[in-house]
Amino acid sequence: MSVFGKAKAKVEELFGRAEQVYGESHGDAAATIDGEARRLEAEAEEERAEREESRRSDRDDDGLAGAGSR
Repeated sequence: MSVFGKAKAKVEELFGRAEQVYGESHGDAAATIDGEARRLEAEAEEERAEREESRRSDRDDDGLAGAGSR
């Protein structure tokens, strides 16, 4: 995921959190649910990107770090 994709996911998470808090403070169940859904979806996207990056870095490591330096 690109830097812009990560930033977009974080903005969506924060917007969802704000919408959820607004809904809770104003007794608006629809806003609360929509905000929570948006926040959870953004958090899941961030976690997916982290797993993908972790897999990529694990593949790059062949376990022979420093072996060619002799």
